[in-house]
Amino acid sequence: MRIISGTAGSRSITVPGSVARPSTDRLREALFSILGQRVAGARVLDLFAGSGALGLECLSRGAASCDSVDASREAFAVIRKNLTALGLKNGKAIHQDVSRFLQGAGGKYDLVFADPPYYKNAADRDFVSELLQDETLPGLMADDGLLIVEDPPANQREDENGWKLLDSRRYGGCGILFYQR
Repeated sequence: MRIISGTAGSRSITVPGSVARPSTDRLREALFSILGQRVAGARVLDLFAGSGALGLECLSRGAASCDSVDASREAFAVIRKNLTALGLKNGKAIHQDVSRFLQGAGGKYDLVFADPPYYKNAADRDFVSELLQDETLPGLMADDGLLIVEDPPANQREDENGWKLLDSRRYGGCGILFYQR
């Protein structure tokens, strides 16, 4: 994997072995084409960060800051390594469960990315619904902040719990949902 554009453009990044499906270059290219100038100067939160690719891409494109949160110790170590290797000093790796992080987080974010594990059957957790139902996340969003969620395209999501679905896109086996309060 590589960073697509910006100050760290074309540089490779490490992906933890525990990450089952990192965001592809194609998906990130499309996503950042949609976001355009919203990234420059943005305060970014990358939940279920994995390699940190989405947050790293934001920092490379001029985001003011990025907090990358993942419960995996391996992912945490890889994100720190990637930040150092790319010289992206405004990024922070946080080793914590996303739900616990949200309960104690402060500040306002312009862009919040969430790439939770896809659930395999009804007995597994639906992290997207949990995130949309979380009562603390709205308080962390800037007034015009966007929540960008990766979800299986077969899921038919709509407005939920005060979140308005602005747009949804499909890229191969991944759906991208754009929500705003």
